[in-house]
Amino acid sequence: MQDTPTGDRIHIGFFGRRNSGKSSVVNAVTGQELSVVSDVKGTTTDPVKKSMELLPLGPVLIIDTPGFDDAGSLGELRVEQTRKVLSGTDIAVLVMDATEGMTEADRQLISIFNEKKIPYVSVYNKCDLLAVADMRRLSQEEHAILVSAKDKKNIDQLKEAIALKSDPGAVRPLVSDLVLPGETVLLIVPIDESAPKGRLILPQQQVIRDLLDAEAVSVVCGVDRIADTLGKLSTPPRLVITDSQVFDRASAAVPEDIYLTSFSILMARKKGFLAAAVEGVSGLETLSDGAHILIAEGCTHHRQCKDIGTVKLPAMIRKFTGKEPRFSFCSGGDFPEDPSVYDLVIHCGGCMIGDREVVSRMQATLAAGVPFTNYGTAIAKMNGILDRSLAIFHGRYT
Repeated sequence: MQDTPTGDRIHIGFFGRRNSGKSSVVNAVTGQELSVVSDVKGTTTDPVKKSMELLPLGPVLIIDTPGFDDAGSLGELRVEQTRKVLSGTDIAVLVMDATEGMTEADRQLISIFNEKKIPYVSVYNKCDLLAVADMRRLSQEEHAILVSAKDKKNIDQLKEAIALKSDPGAVRPLVSDLVLPGETVLLIVPIDESAPKGRLILPQQQVIRDLLDAEAVSVVCGVDRIADTLGKLSTPPRLVITDSQVFDRASAAVPEDIYLTSFSILMARKKGFLAAAVEGVSGLETLSDGAHILIAEGCTHHRQCKDIGTVKLPAMIRKFTGKEPRFSFCSGGDFPEDPSVYDLVIHCGGCMIGDREVVSRMQATLAAGVPFTNYGTAIAKMNGILDRSLAIFHGRYT
């Protein structure tokens, strides 16, 4: 399970005030000394993340955050980091000091959970310091769990409560629902200077695994072998999936009666933003000289001389529009808080970040009145094959 990508893990964030015992609760839940524990307020200064297996949930990403009531200019930056974590949190755990009860900072966090529709568990830590009467009073609060990180009291109950907040139905298929057992799918994987040496990129790996789970047959070839490979198949493939960068060559080589799409488009559907990407791609048609475009990637990697995000996409956009837009780029967790300064946002497929985080980025962009699309959808549009690349979904993008 340690090989499970971060983007496919359930993101569990622990939030609360300084010195509420968040880090102690995190350590008790994980059974590891994941976070430094101290009586000094503000010991956790940046989000601490750990990929692990947490029963009964399975592969998760545990995130310990700085205190939400941190003070001063540095404290404000830490609180801002906590707010960023919230954008990608699937399940929140609010840790409160049982000796102090619920505070205004705790209520503010609950308000944010509700606003972002994040399921959460309320936890009163340090219950070992309470009198019996106070224990009874707090235990009557709806959904609140009393724990002692020090004595490991009710930690198993907390784990079960966290597991109950997960939504198994939120996991969308990548490609397995588009094929039947025994059907063949041809994967076109270009090997160039930007391809990782000796391995496939994550979306390609995930598609192959999903097809195996569907009992379908995967056939893989390079760009120069498309026609040759198709000619060797006794039965035409149900679907051809290509790297978006070679959509033009794939479309020319694959007969029109065979479905064709891309890894990036499949990933956008899995992450839950393909419908928005299809609608937002029309923003390419209204760009003017000087229009500001943000090209965003969910991961960080070494940029190659022919990088798709910073080199190839801008070149395609200039050619397609005949305009000279301005381009900004971001990667990893640096997505801007205010997307309203852009005229269009083009995001990667989001394979390395959680579904909630990429959807939060999409929602923030749309709320700012800015079109939001993704690499594969934009490239299909610019190659004049958008309808063809979406035909396999029959209008069902989610």
